[in-house]
Amino acid sequence: MSDAELVLRSTRVITPEGTRAASVAVSAGKITAVLPHDAPVAEGTRLEDVGDHVLLPGLVDTHVHVNDPGRTEWEGFWTATRAAAAGGITTLVDMPLNSLPPTTTVDHLRTKQAVAAGKAHVDVGFWGGALPGNAKDLRPLHEAGVFGFKAFLSPSGVDEFPHLDQAGLARSLAEIASFDGLLIVHAEDPHHLAAAPQHGGPRYADFLASRPRDAEDTAVAQVIAQAKRLHARVHVLHLSSSDALPLIAAARADGVRITVETCPHYLTLTAEEVPDGASEFKCCPPIREAANRDLLWQALADGTIDCVVTDHSPSTADLKTADFATAWGGISGLQLSLAAVWTEARRRGHDLADVVRWMSTRTAGLVGLDARKGAIAPGRDADFAVLAPDAAFTVDPARLQHRNRVTAYAGKTLYGVVQSTWLRGERIVADGEFTEPRGRLLSRTP
Repeated sequence: MSDAELVLRSTRVITPEGTRAASVAVSAGKITAVLPHDAPVAEGTRLEDVGDHVLLPGLVDTHVHVNDPGRTEWEGFWTATRAAAAGGITTLVDMPLNSLPPTTTVDHLRTKQAVAAGKAHVDVGFWGGALPGNAKDLRPLHEAGVFGFKAFLSPSGVDEFPHLDQAGLARSLAEIASFDGLLIVHAEDPHHLAAAPQHGGPRYADFLASRPRDAEDTAVAQVIAQAKRLHARVHVLHLSSSDALPLIAAARADGVRITVETCPHYLTLTAEEVPDGASEFKCCPPIREAANRDLLWQALADGTIDCVVTDHSPSTADLKTADFATAWGGISGLQLSLAAVWTEARRRGHDLADVVRWMSTRTAGLVGLDARKGAIAPGRDADFAVLAPDAAFTVDPARLQHRNRVTAYAGKTLYGVVQSTWLRGERIVADGEFTEPRGRLLSRTP
């Protein structure tokens, strides 16, 4: 440990080999060793002993809508990354919408990167977008370093990011498969949505009926069929329908290269508890019933669902109207995602190592950052969250860092207080105090 610049010590360090008392040596922003708890510290080496607080790898959130530039009044890199850091997230990957312009060409990517530079409190990467008519832009975006490509199979909610029909999906996926890229898909079938009852108004039950499970199930089946035909890599975003799980399991058994995520709100909230008119709970696909939630947890436990990400999708408060049909659909969860998932996970008998696997290790692997992120192991970036797992707090929207402090978790009691967050061996937030931005812009290639 003589060459270490910093040592973080805890009685509970979550490593790939298990949770144990350890001292983690850091030099030049990298983890150099994971040593016994009582390993001697060389003179001149800074020691941070966090006692019995848990030291876990910084979370990697691969599904975040920062909306910057163009809709910065909804969110922005400064506020989104502060919220991430406050919640123990040290890396996020920004979605290609709802910014203006969307990240659908290399020029648009450069515009977004220029806006993000100097404002990011955590590391930030970028997804590209697959739209009707932009197949020619996909390989250049891949070569420019995006981590993959997002497509909608139903209307996205913003005019500048139209959805792909089945022919468009086939064209885009064939192009992406040609360079072994990754397509990530909002899987809801527009025909099933159009056929569902569309009443509008404040009743959550009416909104839920307007986004039926069969819309998800059909779209997931379509993605599986295309991926199998092209031997392409695909990822299903924000799965909410447990009915799609057998399709996904069968596809994997058949050799289809498919991964799946779900979100904290699908794992912790239920349709039965959503008050009428409370559009802070609106998202697409929707929060479903408690029995559905139980099956999502079972799929996480058995590995059918790979990972958990926020789908942080904020808007200004005025767009969260009491009419579920017209309100903006999106839940802001960056700062609260770790606590929300941990609160429900501990109730169901899971441990923090499970949460790390779902929210850090596997998400890093999804985007090819697993050589740098997602574990406390030698050679990885020294990105950490220090967590008091048994400390409880009540969610106060006024204490949130994202720009518009609307949250479906208001008033809820959650467990797991982030004491501090570290990025490449530098403490970036502790007890609500932030450093100046230290985040880097990440590329798919080193």
